[in-house]
Amino acid sequence: MKTDRPTTKIIAGVHKGKVLELPSLDVTRSSKSVLKESLFNVLQFDIIDKVFIESFAGSGSIGLEAISRGAKRAYFIELDKNSYSILLKNCKLVDIEKCQTIQGNTFVQTPLMLEFLKNSKDEVILYVDPPFDYREGMEEIYEKSFYMIENIDSTNIFMIIIEHVSSLKVPEVLGKFSLDKTRKFGKSSLSYYTYTK
Repeated sequence: MKTDRPTTKIIAGVHKGKVLELPSLDVTRSSKSVLKESLFNVLQFDIIDKVFIESFAGSGSIGLEAISRGAKRAYFIELDKNSYSILLKNCKLVDIEKCQTIQGNTFVQTPLMLEFLKNSKDEVILYVDPPFDYREGMEEIYEKSFYMIENIDSTNIFMIIIEHVSSLKVPEVLGKFSLDKTRKFGKSSLSYYTYTK
C-alpha cells in the first residue's frame, strides 16, 4: 500500500535499508539522519547486547536502528495514538521479537521500565527525545525530563542521551549523571550523560 507519509531508512546493520514510516510532522519530529548517524558513531560497538529504551519514541527510528546494529532489545514509549500505531507497524517490519512497545506517558512509564530492568544484568541506554516546545502545554517538557533523570537510582545505566533544541542549555549534572558532551546539528542537539565519576 502506497502512503504519502514521510519515511526514513535504517542506516546500517542487519536491517539496513528497511523503510520506516514516520508520523505526521506536526506531532513528532523525525530525528534527522545526520544526527542519527552521529549518535551511532559515538555509540559504535557499545550498542551491542545493550537494552535500549526510547522515550517519546514517535516512529521508533532510533531504537530500531539500535536493534539493527546489535542491541539486545528495545523498549519504546509513546503517548500519541497515531504515532503509536506507526511505531507498532515499524517494529513488526524490523524485528517484533526484540521490541516492546508501551502506549503511555513517558514520565510514568520510563521510571517503571527502569525499575523493572534494575536488577537485570543488562546495561541500559536511555534515549530521551522530548517534543520541541511548539505545542501548547509543552513548556515544561524539558524540566520534567531532567527531573525524571535526576531521580533514576538504577546502577545498570550505561548512558543517557537527550535529544533537544539546540538553544537549550542543559544541566551539567542530573542526579547521578554528568554531562559528557553535546553535539549540535542545526536546530537539534544530542547531549550525552554518564555516571558522575
